[in-house]
Amino acid sequence: MKVRTIKEGDTEVLVPVPEEGANFAPSAAPVFYNPAMEMNRDISIAATSVFLEGIEPDPEKIITYVDALSASGIRGLRLAKELGVHTTLNDWNEDAVGLIQQNIDRLDIGDLAIASHKNANVLLHEKHFNIVDLDPFGTPAPFLAAAARSAINLLAVTATDTAPLCGAHLNSGIRKYAAIPFNNEFHSEMGVRILLGRVARELSLHDKAMTPLLSHATRHYVRTYLEIRKGAKRADKMLKDMGFIAHCPACGHREAINGLAAPIEKNCSNCSGENIIAGPLWLGKLHDPDFCSNTITELEERNSGTSQMAIKMLEFCRDELDIPMFYDQHLICKKLGVSASGIDRLIQEIRDNGFLASRTHFSGTSFKTNANITDIERIILNIR
Repeated sequence: MKVRTIKEGDTEVLVPVPEEGANFAPSAAPVFYNPAMEMNRDISIAATSVFLEGIEPDPEKIITYVDALSASGIRGLRLAKELGVHTTLNDWNEDAVGLIQQNIDRLDIGDLAIASHKNANVLLHEKHFNIVDLDPFGTPAPFLAAAARSAINLLAVTATDTAPLCGAHLNSGIRKYAAIPFNNEFHSEMGVRILLGRVARELSLHDKAMTPLLSHATRHYVRTYLEIRKGAKRADKMLKDMGFIAHCPACGHREAINGLAAPIEKNCSNCSGENIIAGPLWLGKLHDPDFCSNTITELEERNSGTSQMAIKMLEFCRDELDIPMFYDQHLICKKLGVSASGIDRLIQEIRDNGFLASRTHFSGTSFKTNANITDIERIILNIR
């Protein structure tokens, strides 16, 4: 296996190169390493560092972290090297485990990092870890049950199967996540909430509850960091944030309906058109603003190659309203036959009309507001 040396953060590691050369797709290499996910990893290091600061130290126990689907191992290697966390780097691929061990030896972190060669589900059912990280090539769905059982304090999940999550591959999404998504203008947020809904249901089976600290949809993947707490009452309370979205394709009105067995009106309350229904999915918060702010500070202080992009995205996450499903300004303007103003001006106009409004991290033309679609259209038409 051909390798080359790269540096992310403060960690220099060997990564695989496809036999034909470094310009081919990462999936062509014998061990998967994706340089496009560097921002994901930079945020992961900063977010994990912030979370660790909030865990009360127990002199009798060490904090344990598992990268259950390590591939090249770069995320777990960075966690061990840069944060000093006791890390298990696991993969089913023998070449991957060999490369991980080689990097552990090169970095001289054998006292912190262990290379593990097991099926991820077996490992997660065998042991509990303070922090469980799932970063698969594709869907995390086959590993969520074991991860929900294993995680003690923090569960971090990446999903790169955005087509099933966001409704483009409808039947695949239904099979993997036991939920019906929409493939419409707010499909990216739909994917985040479908994933969180599936995780919440898995956690509830173990009398565990989650609090989303940071959740984002970035290019081809969804990523979430979830604080885990034990207790049946907490799990019951968490499930109250599950529900459905009723959306009217005719006028664009949408409503969030909490509850797993909630009554849902067939017709739109705004125009009497026929609603379409998505869910069950997560309707609660996607982010904790303080956690986002602290992660931004951590990124500013760290040697992160993507810090500028990451900080900008996290600022949008921190500041966006906790209202399910954003609106797309350009889509509304196209329907009305008018030119779009600057997004910041539109948001200010909505606020000046007595409503809440914010930008979102999902796209440069998206916004969230508690105004209904009729009020939004009126405000857009009155902008001069």
